[in-house]
Amino acid sequence: MTRRLPLGAALLGAIAAFVLIGPLVWSVSPGAVDLAARSQGASPAHPLGTDQLGRDALARLMAGGRLSLAVGLTAMGISLTLGAAIGIAAGLSRRLNGPLMRLTDLFLALPLLPLLLIAATLFRAPLSAAMGAEAGLFVLITVAIGATSWMAPARILCAEVQTLAQRDFIRAARSTGTRLPQMIWRHILPAIAAPLGVSAALAMASAILMESALSFLGLGFPPDMASWGRLLHDGTAHLGTHPGRALWPGALITATALAATLLADLWRDLADPYKGRHR
Repeated sequence: MTRRLPLGAALLGAIAAFVLIGPLVWSVSPGAVDLAARSQGASPAHPLGTDQLGRDALARLMAGGRLSLAVGLTAMGISLTLGAAIGIAAGLSRRLNGPLMRLTDLFLALPLLPLLLIAATLFRAPLSAAMGAEAGLFVLITVAIGATSWMAPARILCAEVQTLAQRDFIRAARSTGTRLPQMIWRHILPAIAAPLGVSAALAMASAILMESALSFLGLGFPPDMASWGRLLHDGTAHLGTHPGRALWPGALITATALAATLLADLWRDLADPYKGRHR
């Protein structure tokens, strides 16, 4: 566990510093077009080269990271909120447990990627018209990913809450007339912090990978909204001549998912210290 904490945290911290602090050091605009410098290799002026429009690849990689991390965090928040609400309700109420778990099973049985592709196709134009192209696409992608990835947190938290409901301190809180919202806030949520952390880390990694898949298939962000998935999609056409255009965003997607998974593994060990000591 002690090894995974520095590795996962350091890796995620380095990626966050690259995309958030990097633009303060490398202040080149990611959207600046320079046709005279298009498709250049690495140089002091462009450390990672330029794309087919002469845009700086390093600046676009940083901008794409900010967008991908924003998608991951927002979609994680949506999926975790839905999953926690459904899991806690199902865990505390026998009446709701059956319907909510059957609903969870139904969503688990659905093919999620085709559903996301359909949602992106149907709602892209209406949301872009209503909210603007950039805001509409961001809302569409984050809500679609978050609304189709709450099932695993719901199942995990339902099992945890069902176990907690049999504990003496929960029974004592009920017997003293503690209101349900107060009991959830004061007793349930602190007790399930570790499973929540595991679910949050895994949901973030899954959201970034899903956004990358949508963008790679051409149904995510457009070329002027560079995400890592979009950069990977654009770079695959130039693998033979400029492999870095695809390899760099692909490596950052992989590193971010790995860092989130390591942090989830850490949270899982915190939830089960006996298991963590024997790894």
